[in-house]
Amino acid sequence: MIDIILKKGKEKAVLQRHPWVFSGAIEHVKGKPANGDIVKLINAKGDFVAYGFYNDQSRVALRLLEWDESVAVDEDWFRHKVADAVAGRNELLSTGATNTCRLIFSESDYLPGLIVDKYADHLAVQVLTSGIEKMMPVIIDELQRLLNPKSIFDKSDASSRQHEGLETTNVVLLGDAPPESVEVKENNILYNINIAEGQKSGFYCDQRDNRRIVAGYTKGKKVLDCFSYTGGFTLNALQNGAASVTSVDSSALAIETLKENIKLNKLDAGKHTAIQSDVNKQLRAFKDCGELFDIIVLDPPKYAPSRSALDRAARAYKDLNRLGMLLLNSGGLLATYSCSGAMDLETFKQVIAWAALDAGKQVQFINQFCQPEDHPVRSSFPEGEYLKGLLCRVV
Repeated sequence: MIDIILKKGKEKAVLQRHPWVFSGAIEHVKGKPANGDIVKLINAKGDFVAYGFYNDQSRVALRLLEWDESVAVDEDWFRHKVADAVAGRNELLSTGATNTCRLIFSESDYLPGLIVDKYADHLAVQVLTSGIEKMMPVIIDELQRLLNPKSIFDKSDASSRQHEGLETTNVVLLGDAPPESVEVKENNILYNINIAEGQKSGFYCDQRDNRRIVAGYTKGKKVLDCFSYTGGFTLNALQNGAASVTSVDSSALAIETLKENIKLNKLDAGKHTAIQSDVNKQLRAFKDCGELFDIIVLDPPKYAPSRSALDRAARAYKDLNRLGMLLLNSGGLLATYSCSGAMDLETFKQVIAWAALDAGKQVQFINQFCQPEDHPVRSSFPEGEYLKGLLCRVV
């Protein structure tokens, strides 16, 4: 096993079990490891620190796996990590109310660069690191042994793969290609999803708890669901007795799927209006015609993919939330979210405060939202906490 020598003074984060070592922290590489090889990290004194995946094309040159020198990072090691992650979701899935969740969440489940989502009897995977790419035969075999899925579909189409020297891919890894429509259940609500063609790995299961919480406020209310995708917040609101729900999304396919999901759940389509439009444009149109709502959900895509984009993202979040606040009846509720890992909760609160100031509104934060239990945050890897949200009373 090839040794990677760490620069003097760069041990602190590594010893605290943070799994990333950036290329600038490496003093010397003894030999020529291939990208994705498992290497041994050594400190400046020559002492063992950890084992990890190596990649000289990535800013994160080492993704650490194991800090005990006596533990072999072999096929069994990866099988145990996969099994532990799957077992950690058993309680969530055991109630029968939900059969879709994130089974493996990358570094947070000690498998850096591997995401696995369960959709009923099908699995979708995203492989984001060269090390995991090399271990995929073992990982697929273990997932098959544990879950016996009908299919495993590789949706490794994220642009971040290029930083690891990997090409994007969309292929079937096990079984037949997943059907065009897979029926899944979340919070006892049914959804038809297209695993192969849908965004990300087919469905945003990270908002499961938040959909249920927000729905608890919607009985008898006029609701606006922005960036509705296939209807997570919309369906929960209709099921919980909303007087009306308007859903806005720029994707025609998402809107059509949302309408089908309303039929699938036998909900009252007469209470629902779907609008295919850019959300910011539609919010301005609502403002121009004097439309007001009791509850507005703002669940936009990631505005800040990195810290360098944070200032621009903050302005976008501020403008979006300002528009939302202007469309609320006095005392109305704004459920607003950010899935940008670069933006922490306190910064997001400040952005909402700026939006309120610009809108001439007063805001009370009455609840905070986070990602659910199948998206755990590892104590030594706070970067795994990306989803945050606020329930605001706007007066």
